[in-house]
Amino acid sequence: MAKLIDKSIPKFLLVGVGNTLLSMVLMFLLEGLGYWPSTAIAYVAGAVMSFFLNRHFTFHSEETLLRSAVKFAVNVAVCYVIAYALAQPIAGWVLGSTGIPPVWQERLTKLGGMALYTILNYFGQRFFAFQKKQDKLTG
Repeated sequence: MAKLIDKSIPKFLLVGVGNTLLSMVLMFLLEGLGYWPSTAIAYVAGAVMSFFLNRHFTFHSEETLLRSAVKFAVNVAVCYVIAYALAQPIAGWVLGSTGIPPVWQERLTKLGGMALYTILNYFGQRFFAFQKKQDKLTG
């Protein structure tokens, strides 16, 4: 059984810093498009960067490019929807009556979505998209 915490985490976080910076810049530059379009476009750009760097640098995937790309895309889509769908009601509950202007409530919601996405995405990439035989959780 694989350990949940291993040496891939620092590499994943390093790649994540790069794609997070790219995603943040794009999401805030495109905020006039609205919550879902701005986060979606930003995450597609960040995901492309993440795929290539994590496939080779972080997880050393031996799967075919097509197979790993499909699994990666499924993982990213699922993590994105879950993270940002959860971020909205959580932020609404936490920030709803604080008097923070709506534009900043949305920005803080996006940052919360980013944090949730990062956690979900690490485990999805490690144990699904770029899974190795030794990383199988089921033995």
